[in-house]
Amino acid sequence: MQIKRTIEKVPGGLMVVPLLLGALLNTIDQMHISFIMDFLKSLGVAATKDGNYEFLRIGGFAEALFKNSSIILIALFLFCCGSQMNLRVGGTALKKGVLLTASKYFTGVIIGFMWGKLSGDMMNGFLGLSAMTIIAAMTNGNGGMYAALTSQYGNRSDVGAVAVLSLNDGPFFTLMALGMLGANFPIIAFIAVLLPIGIGMLLGNLDPEIREFLKSGELLPVPFFAFSLGAGMDFATFLKPEVLLGGLALGFMTTFLTGGTGMLVFKVFREKSQIAPMAEASTAGNAVGTPAAIAAAATVAAGSGMMSAADAQAYQDIVNIATAQISISTLSTAILCPIAVILVDNWQKKRGINGKLESHEMNHTVNT
Repeated sequence: MQIKRTIEKVPGGLMVVPLLLGALLNTIDQMHISFIMDFLKSLGVAATKDGNYEFLRIGGFAEALFKNSSIILIALFLFCCGSQMNLRVGGTALKKGVLLTASKYFTGVIIGFMWGKLSGDMMNGFLGLSAMTIIAAMTNGNGGMYAALTSQYGNRSDVGAVAVLSLNDGPFFTLMALGMLGANFPIIAFIAVLLPIGIGMLLGNLDPEIREFLKSGELLPVPFFAFSLGAGMDFATFLKPEVLLGGLALGFMTTFLTGGTGMLVFKVFREKSQIAPMAEASTAGNAVGTPAAIAAAATVAAGSGMMSAADAQAYQDIVNIATAQISISTLSTAILCPIAVILVDNWQKKRGINGKLESHEMNHTVNT
């Protein structure tokens, strides 16, 4: 059976499919169907606090992995992602990586801030989108898709920029943006998020063998923490209008606004090919873990007295809807982003710009 290959046919499948499966099983659990509960009871499953019996709460390793593992697996994922951040980056690739990371980040932050301000509510804005959700989705691009698209349509330095773009993996940039927007997170909350990434980065750059050993950790934890996140959601969440419409709006904004801003920045810095900015105009599957990580950071902030319990709870309350909206953005940008790259490539070719060549190579071709 080609289970993995089938799952990967779904855009962002290794994240989306386990998430939906976890949500489906949790939905069945919350229906408290009599014959299912009787079966679980006959197996010796302990009752929950409200006296029910659930698949995902049978205790032991099963419950620890499938129901309660999201935070620890996200931490492992961040550690492994950090190990792949190569500090040895060529000059042009470094320049492009910095331009793409900065343009995508500030576009997401500005849109998130404006959306919240114009909606009058940073936590539950128009279409149910919070500032945190917008920032998390718009600032974190799909590195695998970027590498694939730039390999096919871009040049060497476009592909090399992925080493810098990996910096936007995880919740740290989102946490930093929320701090700039007025959320009062203590320093320890930033350290707690950044430490796994920093240690992974240090080890990966000190020893190439460690980097290679941890490489699979960029992908392996994703379906597991996605399932665990889904196991805390009701499947009906995805059918709510604000989730569907909010997620689709988020996907379109991510592709066209971050892509458009990136293209403008590249033009200002005299980069002829615009393939890379559009190839980065997606939402990464791993961004679905950001709301849960931010909620955990808010709990730390509340425990230290830097944030009120009510504000911390507000972050906790939007985890499910934010996760669902980001999931839909991941799916939609996985379709929109490649189409946009193809359109940009065709537009460039009509103007004599070959995306596979570096700027200096194009200049040399014109001069000769």
